[in-house]
Amino acid sequence: MFVRAYLRASTKEQDAARAKADLRAFAKERGLKIAATYLENESGASLQRPELFRLLADCEPGDILLIEQVDRLSRLTADDWERLKDELRAKRVRVVALDLPTSHQLATAKADDFTARMFDAINSMMLDMLAAIARKDYEDRRRRQAQGIAKAKREGRYRGRPEDGERNAAILKMLKAGQSWSSIVAATGASRSTLARLAERLR
Repeated sequence: MFVRAYLRASTKEQDAARAKADLRAFAKERGLKIAATYLENESGASLQRPELFRLLADCEPGDILLIEQVDRLSRLTADDWERLKDELRAKRVRVVALDLPTSHQLATAKADDFTARMFDAINSMMLDMLAAIARKDYEDRRRRQAQGIAKAKREGRYRGRPEDGERNAAILKMLKAGQSWSSIVAATGASRSTLARLAERLR
């Protein structure tokens, strides 16, 4: 059995490794060692998460996927959450979250078959509930943000996100040098729509 820690933040400006010490402390208290740590800056509302799926590909049956909070794993829609659960079930991975006490015994318990199945059923139900709450929180925040932007636009106060001048200057140099868009996206993390907008300035 291996413990694999998964750490996620939504944007590159956020620190995905922030909870690393808490996960290590949790494992140490239970006499466990984290075999590998997987970090990424991707939205929890999307299944496009290379490091999460690399973790799952590395897993063997019985391995533990250790997370700080359930929302680090999922802010997914109900359908996408079911797809991710199918992956977890197929790999027979046990999810343990610091904010989900019902999952903690999965890290250390040596229970009989009946007790183990009861723990698994309870934990699955709690995971579903917290994943649904995380999704609702995500949707509520997006709705409030959109309402705030709409109000600011009506009042003439909306200026949009400030431009990252240093990054955009570097992208313009890369474009002028003839680098491929794929290599620029990989190097800077900028979206293709940003590249298209900046490319217009060179015309």
